[in-house]
Amino acid sequence: MDIEITAFYCVCDDLLKSLNYQDHSQCRMSAAEVMTAALTAAAFFGGDHEESCNFLNEYRYIPRMISKSRFSRRLAGIPEFVWRGLADWLASAAHGVDSLKIYIADSFPVPVCQNIRIKRCKIYNEECFRGYIASQRKYFYGLKVHVLMNESGVPAEIVLSHGSCSDISSAFHGFSLQIPSGSVIVADKAYNDYPLEDSLMERGIHLMPLRKKNSKRKRDRFVENGIKFIRKRIESAFSVIKQRFPAHIHAVTHQGFELKVFLFVLAYGIEKAMF
Repeated sequence: MDIEITAFYCVCDDLLKSLNYQDHSQCRMSAAEVMTAALTAAAFFGGDHEESCNFLNEYRYIPRMISKSRFSRRLAGIPEFVWRGLADWLASAAHGVDSLKIYIADSFPVPVCQNIRIKRCKIYNEECFRGYIASQRKYFYGLKVHVLMNESGVPAEIVLSHGSCSDISSAFHGFSLQIPSGSVIVADKAYNDYPLEDSLMERGIHLMPLRKKNSKRKRDRFVENGIKFIRKRIESAFSVIKQRFPAHIHAVTHQGFELKVFLFVLAYGIEKAMF
């Protein structure tokens, strides 16, 4: 844990310096320390910021800890471009010289509440957040997290969408796909889109989803087995990330809920990139 916490702080501090982000002169706790506490909560305390702050204060990682309410305001006050900068840092790590130019695209659901409580949900109240999990044959109400990661498990891009968002027709177009020419993106059957495959091919990017039984562009079964084998990486990554989620993600606003979900993926990504 000590190594991970130190890595979180170093990455956040270097990022803020590169962005020329300046804390107020009277701040008791720096923005890098606030981000470190939030990432530590996502990595080790199920997203519980209070427990993370108490731990970091008790073991002198952050000796000048602020109150719970003040911490929440400071965390909410960190601009979106800072978090996006952290995601961009992850992307640069994913596109590193050691990368094999093989990427995996997939998504996983994050329910905001049980279906029976949808009418009482105050964070979201629109029908578009009701999605369907085909593998489990059940509906959920909340978000979808769409991730493009390299073969080592480092997320290159992260997109949050409403639960009913389609993986290929909507969410995939949210990826900037700033990946090297000659890269291969493997995915499941939901990503079959022949026009998109042709369009990406013109850019030197090969989209290779698993084919459906009625596909007009069938592949050799050995290629299909290779895609299935590579996809196990993202399935394992999603399993690790979801194990860190608490039974219920506590949040008062949809921005707070989305930030916590985003932090779970970021914390996992930084660990994979650094270690």
